Formats: sequence, C-alpha cells, structure tokens
Amino acid sequence: MKDCLVRAIADNAQIRAFAVSTTQMVETARSAHNTSPVVTAALGRLMSGAAMMGSMLGEEDELLTLQIDGDGPVGKIIVTADGHGSVKGYAMNPQAMCPASAAGKLDVGRIVGNGYLTVIKDMGMEEPYNSRTELVTGEIGDDLAQYFAVSEQIPSGVGLGVLMNKDNTVRCAGGFIIQLMPFASDACVAALEENLSRITSVTALLDQGLSPEEMLKTILKDTDVEITDRREVAFRCNCSRNRVERVLLSMGRTQLDELISEGKDIELNCSFCNTNYVFSPQEVKELLADIKP
Repeated sequence: MKDCLVRAIADNAQIRAFAVSTTQMVETARSAHNTSPVVTAALGRLMSGAAMMGSMLGEEDELLTLQIDGDGPVGKIIVTADGHGSVKGYAMNPQAMCPASAAGKLDVGRIVGNGYLTVIKDMGMEEPYNSRTELVTGEIGDDLAQYFAVSEQIPSGVGLGVLMNKDNTVRCAGGFIIQLMPFASDACVAALEENLSRITSVTALLDQGLSPEEMLKTILKDTDVEITDRREVAFRCNCSRNRVERVLLSMGRTQLDELISEGKDIELNCSFCNTNYVFSPQEVKELLADIKP
C-alpha cells in the first residue's frame, strides 16, 4: 500500500486534522542514507511532520523546509516538502548512535539534543517566511507543537512515530497533527484534550495497521470526522544531471580548468537522495565549450 495523507475537519469544523502513513517514504530515506535506527527515527519523524505541514501550504508549488539544529550526535537534520506530497531529507551524521532511553526505546531526544527548529516557507515572495523556535524535547513532535503555538498561535497536538524491524528496516511510520480553530468551544477543547491524553503511543496505532483515516477516527473518538482530502505522499528528489551540470558550471571556468588539468573525474553528490553524479574531464570540457568565455 502506498503512503498517503488525509486532511479532515471534526466537531462542526472546530477542529482540523491531518494524518499520514510514511512507511515507504522513511524506508527509502533509510536505504538512501544508510541511517542508524535512532537517526532513522529522528529523520522519519521530521519527514512525517513535513509531509503534513506541506499539505497546509496555500499553493502546490510552494516549498516548506524544516531544519533541526541540535547539539546532539546527529547534528543538523534538513527536510523539504511541497504541496504535491513530495518529501526529501537527510541527516548530517546519518550513522550517529546513542544508548536507548530508560524505557528501552530509541532515544530521539538524546540524538538530537538541545537547539533550534527553523521553519522556512518559500511562497514565491521576495523573501521566504522564516521562523526559529527553541527545541522543547528534541523528540520532534513536541517541537513542532511548540512551533505552532509560538509562531502561528495555533494550539496543536502532534504525534509522530517510527517503528523499526529487527533487521533495522522500517516497520511502520507516520503521525498526526490535530489543531483547534479560533472559535472552538470550551467543550470542544476539553474533549480534544481528553482524547489526546489517551494516545500513549503513535507507533502502537501504526503497528495495528490503521490507515490515516482510521487513525484520526480512533484519536477523535465520539467526534464526527469528515475527510476533506486524500493524497499520496512519497520520498521524491528533484535532482537531475541537468541540474547538477548547472551547479558544476557555477564553480567557474578557472576552477573547472584546474580540475580538468588534474585528469580526474569530478563527482558531485546530492545531499537529499545521496545520488552521485560523475563527470569525466572530457564531459566538463564539452560543458565549458557550450558557454561563452
């Protein structure tokens, strides 16, 4: 089954909700970057959150970037998403490790550490929207909820999870974002708080095989849930040889002539999907021949 995302409203539109399954997406990232289990969990949570936040963008060609800058072993984690359901991301130190938590689980908070979450929205304006908030726990879900509360003034419940198999492949991944609208009644707020308090493990819901729709209906118990949109999501990188050629040419004729004189292949790597692009000295000469001196 392909990964998918749903949007919904509930309790007479006093609540808007998002849920996503991202198992294949996170497994693709794990395979591409050979991430350790705990880094897979951290990267997968951020990618799941980005997939849902990408669906909140006003136009499908707008771009969202989430960047974690922590002092933990993993270093930076960067993820981008768009309104088409395309998500990509990477961790600065993909093989970083740390001991399990006291509960015996992957310690995402420890691998991330203390630091900041930066949210960048490129909406086609002169300057992108940029917001930076302090990490609350480094567990990603809490940190995204803090961003919504501080930067967008939207009370939000955020649950994100990644469960690994014994062979370190991804068993299941996904999450939810549930937000209160400004006109939500006190009764609606109280009911949502009670419902969220019963959710002790996102991965437990995912491991039951619940679809995103079923996840929302389980979380928003005894509430009318109306699904308003459903779309596929996937790990997609828009890098290509043509794009990399432009990056190569941006190095300038002088530097490229020096590299050509060394007689060695030039290799460029896409950080997001870890694809290597190799150019022989002759290929670089031909590229230079096509541009004016």
